[in-house]
Amino acid sequence: MRGAKSAKWVAIAAVVALGATACGGGGDNGSSGSGKGNGVVSVEIGEPQNSLVPTNTYETEGGQVINALFTGLTKLDASNKVVNAMAQSIETKDNKVWTIKLKPGYTFHNGEKVTAQSFIDAWNYGANQSNAQQTNPLFSHIQGYSDLNPGEGKKPKTDKMSGLKAVDDNTLQVTLTGAFSAFPSQLSFTAFVPLPKAFFKDPKGFGEAPIGNGPFKMSGKFKHNESISTTKYDKYPDASKIEVKGVNFKIYSNVDTAYKDLVAGNLDSLLTIPTSGLPTYHKDLNGRYIDEADSAVGYIGFPIKYNKAFQNADLRKSISMAIDRKTIADKVFLGARTPADDYISPIIDGYRKGACGDACTLNVAKAKELYKKSGGLPGNKLEIGYNADGGHKEWVEAVANQLQQNLGLKVTAKPFEQFQTILNDLDAKKYQGAFRMAWSMDYPDMEDYLRPVFSKDAIANGSNYSGYVNEDFEKLLVKGDQAATHDEAVKTYQQADDILLKDMPYIPVYFYTLNAGYSDKIKSMKVAGHQILWDTVKLS
Repeated sequence: MRGAKSAKWVAIAAVVALGATACGGGGDNGSSGSGKGNGVVSVEIGEPQNSLVPTNTYETEGGQVINALFTGLTKLDASNKVVNAMAQSIETKDNKVWTIKLKPGYTFHNGEKVTAQSFIDAWNYGANQSNAQQTNPLFSHIQGYSDLNPGEGKKPKTDKMSGLKAVDDNTLQVTLTGAFSAFPSQLSFTAFVPLPKAFFKDPKGFGEAPIGNGPFKMSGKFKHNESISTTKYDKYPDASKIEVKGVNFKIYSNVDTAYKDLVAGNLDSLLTIPTSGLPTYHKDLNGRYIDEADSAVGYIGFPIKYNKAFQNADLRKSISMAIDRKTIADKVFLGARTPADDYISPIIDGYRKGACGDACTLNVAKAKELYKKSGGLPGNKLEIGYNADGGHKEWVEAVANQLQQNLGLKVTAKPFEQFQTILNDLDAKKYQGAFRMAWSMDYPDMEDYLRPVFSKDAIANGSNYSGYVNEDFEKLLVKGDQAATHDEAVKTYQQADDILLKDMPYIPVYFYTLNAGYSDKIKSMKVAGHQILWDTVKLS
């Protein structure tokens, strides 16, 4: 998620979005519940890119909120394994036709019963190109998706995918276009949650005060650039397992401010310790931190399709070989990152240590040779855009300095105030410089690091901000999807990964580690897929 875009394809992610984590400053607004006793906790997020509609949320900031408000069919557990959530069972004989039984007792926050049709209606809306939802491509495996996506300038002749059928209120049958073994994993992403009838009457209004089926419900409306407040939904089937009585998502424009609030006790959870806090957070938080492997990958991307200056693969590779990843990981991030050597996170089955080879290894002489061979950049100038609300200034400037020293370029690090700002400019093709980007998994499968970020479909409805297209890559994605076994799929996806490593549309720079912190109001908590697992949060 950009980390999934801001995850479109961000992201959290999203495009860790993650793009990865877009973090951000506003102080305590008085409703955060700081201090022990009332069971309400505050969580830092950046301003979500869009209103809070699940199928239009593809970044980590909005994803955090959707995760609290909604429950899907499957979810990630504390080990990043996919387990059933609202699904009682998910069965298939051929990985193409899936029968899903729902657990009873789930209702939306307005009292409406959650049924199989609630999922069908939500997915049809998300898959319909007329609705321009950011997660649209995630539904492409479902039979009938192409009918809802005839292409630019054409209008769908139907608003329903033929592969979705409600056998009864508690049984959903899904027919895919072909075998896709990762389907249950994909269902753990928040785009696949159900929606109540009220959504379809007023989608815009719904996005400001969503009605979910999850452990928390909205308390008032989305206060943009300020906060999103929720309270525990007592009729949630697993409500007894959740100690937290409410969550206040505090929106920050500066992650350093958020960290100061955390240390001062004015914030209860921060999922990304900023660079400024890395030297002291173990001491500052007195054991109240989490250090573990994360799913996100940090990149430098290029708008290949939209700026011919970046279209030579040798040029992109020369820039990659002029970056000292180890120094950035060890000196800038103080060991809180590790040098990237693949497009796939090390926690994902299919990652290969050293897969990137020489292209991700510092070699100044070879970098200069390749740069000269490529014809170089106009005026030997390079601009790298980044979102200033995510704590990226230090490492982007470090990369800029390395490229200036190692390739003789004049490099400018260009800050954008918020992650959503640079995402919007990339979406609109307005920004044509290199850019900081990251990806945090939507679901734990190798495919999720390939199609959402680098496929042809992801140009219009994903996180392919480079405009990269390689038909051999596209064919391997399809072949991997249709593999009979997981191992066969991994081998095929690795071949697709090899094409990316040769073409290098994005430069993998580092792998994230999860460095999170929490206040003394919280005794312990777990995080998976850059989302807080609310049933694991234990209060002091």
